[in-house]
Amino acid sequence: MKSPGLLPSSSPQHWLTASDLDLAVTTFGAVPDVDVTRAVRAIGRVLRRHHLDAATRVRVTAPGDADAATVVQANVRCRGLATRVQVPGPGGFAVTFAAERLDRQLARLATTQSRAWPDPARPPLARVTEPRPIVRRKRCALRTGTPVEATAVMDAMDYDAYLFIDRESGTEAVVHWGDPLGVRLARQDAAVSSPSTVNSLPRTMDTEPAPVLDEDRAAHILCHHGLPFLFFTDQTRGRGRLLYRRYDGDLTLVEPVH
Repeated sequence: MKSPGLLPSSSPQHWLTASDLDLAVTTFGAVPDVDVTRAVRAIGRVLRRHHLDAATRVRVTAPGDADAATVVQANVRCRGLATRVQVPGPGGFAVTFAAERLDRQLARLATTQSRAWPDPARPPLARVTEPRPIVRRKRCALRTGTPVEATAVMDAMDYDAYLFIDRESGTEAVVHWGDPLGVRLARQDAAVSSPSTVNSLPRTMDTEPAPVLDEDRAAHILCHHGLPFLFFTDQTRGRGRLLYRRYDGDLTLVEPVH
């Protein structure tokens, strides 16, 4: 690859900038050279605009199908807070979309404004399909906190749903975006009380406990009902898990590491 101002590392899929910024780009699939250059320039402009010099990592994933979307993800620390954006888009435009979204995200995090929902830039991955496989497992050391704290993480990391350990009940729970400018909370034990707002946003709590399922059944329900994600209790371990659909249509499972 030959891209102005870029230095390739030992792998041709990893790039480091030759500028004053600690900005690295990783590509997956057939990503054109011009998109690597565009990512460095566009994301670099955003970082300078917000006076950030923290390490930034950008991932550009080209689809296997020419008609599918390119996915761009950018991770950076803003004032000590881990921040992420992820955006799909047509090849040649996805990088621009990601830079614009990162710009808005950094500006918003400097205020008390919360993310708007529904999000026209990234609609939920909700569609009815045949059962799709679980192609990735994220085993995480879940954070323990309140719905307020979990919503703050979900917002900063540009997630649509976030799995955590609820401090009040001691069990797994999920916060996710619901009605416009609202947050929904689902717990393994729905009987536990909860505040009516989180981060000044109206909070709605699911009245039913998380369903007890195995992985195959959870995947079937998600696909059959066209859900973007599903929070459930694993019938073997009794722990809460979050199953969600990826941009390529396959599934990812988030589960506690312990």
